[in-house]
Order: sequence, then C-alpha cells, then structure tokens
Amino acid sequence: MNKTFKLYGVIFIIVVAVLALLELTKSDVTDWRKNFDVNEKSPFGLYVFSKEANHLLNDKVKRTDISPYDFYKTQKLKPHNILIIQSQIDSESWNKILQNVENGSDALIISDSFNRKIADSLGFSPSRISYEDSNLLLLTDEKFVQDSLKVDKLPSGKGFELILETDEILGKEASDSKMANFIKVKHGKGHLYLHSEPLILTNYYLLKPGNEKYVQDVFSYLPDRETVWFSGANKNVAESQSPLRFILSKHALRYAWWLLLGGLLLFIIFNAKRKQRIVPIIEAKKNKSVEFVKSIGNLYLQEGDFHDMMAKKAQYFLNHVRMDLLIDTKDLDEKFIHLLHLKTGKSIEEITEATALIKKGQDPYASVMQADLIKMNKLLDEILQ
Repeated sequence: MNKTFKLYGVIFIIVVAVLALLELTKSDVTDWRKNFDVNEKSPFGLYVFSKEANHLLNDKVKRTDISPYDFYKTQKLKPHNILIIQSQIDSESWNKILQNVENGSDALIISDSFNRKIADSLGFSPSRISYEDSNLLLLTDEKFVQDSLKVDKLPSGKGFELILETDEILGKEASDSKMANFIKVKHGKGHLYLHSEPLILTNYYLLKPGNEKYVQDVFSYLPDRETVWFSGANKNVAESQSPLRFILSKHALRYAWWLLLGGLLLFIIFNAKRKQRIVPIIEAKKNKSVEFVKSIGNLYLQEGDFHDMMAKKAQYFLNHVRMDLLIDTKDLDEKFIHLLHLKTGKSIEEITEATALIKKGQDPYASVMQADLIKMNKLLDEILQ
C-alpha cells in the first residue's frame, strides 16, 4: 500500500470518528414549529388527531389530499360534513365549500387566519383576543361548561368580533368574555362552525389528560354523517421536491451523505495529478459512397416507390443527354428520338420504347410497376453505353 492510500485511510478514520462523536453527544431538539402535519409527531403536528379522527367521527371520515375546488369538481355528494384544519384556502375552493353548505352540508373550519373577503361575506371580523402567554378556552353550552382547554404554548390569541345577530357564539376565552373564538354561522340550509385556535388538535394538547373532552365537544356540533376531511391542505410548509428529501430528512442518512461527498472531494483533490493523455487511434476515412447508394436503393425497394425511382432515373438520363449529347429535351417527340438515334447509334424502336417509359415516369398519375422500372433502367443504360 503506497503513502497516498495510507493518507486516505487516516483522513477517513478521523472524519468517521468525529461524526460518530458528534452523533453520540448531540441532544435531541424539540421542534416547536406549528406545522399541523398529519404525519408529524412533533408537539404541534396532527399525528395523534389523525389516528383518532375515525373514532371521533364514528368511522365516517373520507380523507382527501386535493383542494376543495378539485374535489367538488368531480364529486357530487349529498349533504355531508366538511373538515378543514389550518389551511390557506383559495377563493374558488371557498366558493365550492359555501355552495355545499348552502345546500345543507356543515363545515367545521379550525384556523387562526381567515380570508378577509370570506369574513366580510359571512358577516364577521377576525380579531385578536388577548396578548396573554396562555388562554383558557371555554364553551358557552351549559352541558359543556366543565370542559375547558388551556393553551399555554404559543397561543394564537385570535378570535371573532362584529358577528351578525343571527350567528351563535359557541366558545370564548376566559379572560376576554366579549370576544368569541368559536362561532356558528348559518348559511343557506347548512352551517359553518369556525374555531380560531387550531392548536387544540395538536399532539401536545391532545395528549394532556382532560383536553380530549373539549375537542369531543367541539366536534359534537357536526351531525352524525359522512365527513370529508381535506387533510392535504394542512401542509402549510412547502415540501421539498428534491430526490434527496428522504435522505436529508434523517440525521444518520444525512451524515452519511455528507461523508460520501466529503470522501469524493478528498479523492478528487489528492488524485488530481497530471497524467499522460491517451493518444487516440485515427482510422483512415472510408469511401462509403457505394454503401450509401446501396442503402438508398434498398430503402426505395423496401418502400416500393417505383414511380419516384423512375422519375429520378429519367431526370438523370435527360440531364446527361442535354449536357453530353447537346440535345434539347424539352419536347420528347419524334425529332428528339431521331437526334438521339443519330448520336448514340441505337435503334429507333429501342429509343422510342425508352422515351415512352421516360414519359410514364414523369407522369405523376401514371401507374408504375417494378417491371417498368427494371425495363427502363436497362434501356437507358444500353443507350448511354
């Protein structure tokens, strides 16, 4: 083993040892981002709710990853429930949701932000409830008065004000009794249930004892029927489309990937020496004209385009007569036949037959057979000899 490979081995062992030491000594960092992802087990993911959704809604949940607009463009459902959790809904999707609610469906939308245009059309105004570090959420129905939920980690502090008299307040925040955080809005034959604190459905709060009662109370307002959950809309953070997104999402695979790239870089650096370039062998150029002509001939033969071959052969023959024999080929009449007979010495009958075949090849509507092509080719070759 030469010194270069020994150096590679030493550097590789050192890098691996450093990475292993960093991996063993690192501490887990809790991700407190509000991702609202149904596959995330972080505090503010929806993994627990996703697992319990079927039980909560009596096994009548239909999940979809597409937008409400695309879903209702192809689906025609009888009155049903609509569930949307913390998503930015485009105006066309909102129109589809409102159309279904107007026809008798009910929609439960849990989000800390509502489109201003939608809020104005429904007659309420989004607002901030308080600036406290924690909010105690209460329900106004007397049978739910004992069920509350305390939001003590990054509360949104959002609510509703200036609601219509026909709307019903279903929930408030304890420190601000004038501001609602859960309202019921009548729209056509159905209702919209709007809740301004989506954190109530995250892993952190659902795993706290007693909080599940508050969530059950919120969902109890939905009728016992099929619920369409637009779960794909919960991914507010754009997902990387990189082919390496799985590798980079796992710590061990990510370290292995960087180690591989580092090893390749070191190999390139230490191996970048000037080397004798291989002298290429230059072969003599071959005359492939005959092969080309044969290929073209085979192509015409396979295609069976005998008419086009006759026309080209006739054109070549007449050009030769004009240039070498100095005979005008504009009119292929008796004068032309007589002059060609005098200059080539061929018989009148042979030239007359060849002329007839030339005219046939020049006629775009003539029916040409393979025998005609062979016969004309033979006659013209004999005349030019």
